[in-house]
Amino acid sequence: MKSIEISGSQRSGLGKKETKKLRAENKVPCVLYGGKEVIHFYAEDAEFRKLIYTSSVYVVDLSIDGTKKSAILQDAQFHPVEERILHCDFLEINPEKPIKIEIPVKIEGYAKGERAGGKKKLNLRRLKVKGLVQHIPDNIAINVDDLDVGQSVRVGQLKYDNLEFLNTKSVPVVTITVTRAARAAMSAAPTK
Repeated sequence: MKSIEISGSQRSGLGKKETKKLRAENKVPCVLYGGKEVIHFYAEDAEFRKLIYTSSVYVVDLSIDGTKKSAILQDAQFHPVEERILHCDFLEINPEKPIKIEIPVKIEGYAKGERAGGKKKLNLRRLKVKGLVQHIPDNIAINVDDLDVGQSVRVGQLKYDNLEFLNTKSVPVVTITVTRAARAAMSAAPTK
């Protein structure tokens, strides 16, 4: 997995007044949990742009008042009207403990069904997986070369070493659907 560094400072006060004051100064209140203790800290709003506004998944190297911690972003809360981050939750990574995280899906290849007039439909853009952080890939690559019209790749068909897929096994990740034009061409074709 890719990594990104965020520098922050420990929060001295907790509560609504302190949180409002931080947000007015373009700082994001955060919490780091999953380790020996819960750490409340804040970081500059600009530090989160590469982490939040991307489809990639990152290991975050947090530097809180000089103390280094590795974590993943668990949750980000946004202002309901403005495009502002209100709060972020981070989970501290332990190399021996598995983590649950959503990984983006990457479709590879050109399906037989697409050549026959079908259309590729990505049903799940991200898949929830569980595994040790060193085994988690940047994305889940799915090759669709052998899919014909009406066929799908389901979650249960995916196999990755040292990863467990947590989505329902019967849910299709990618499907080759029949387009109206292909359906009309099939019904207009003369029968033998």
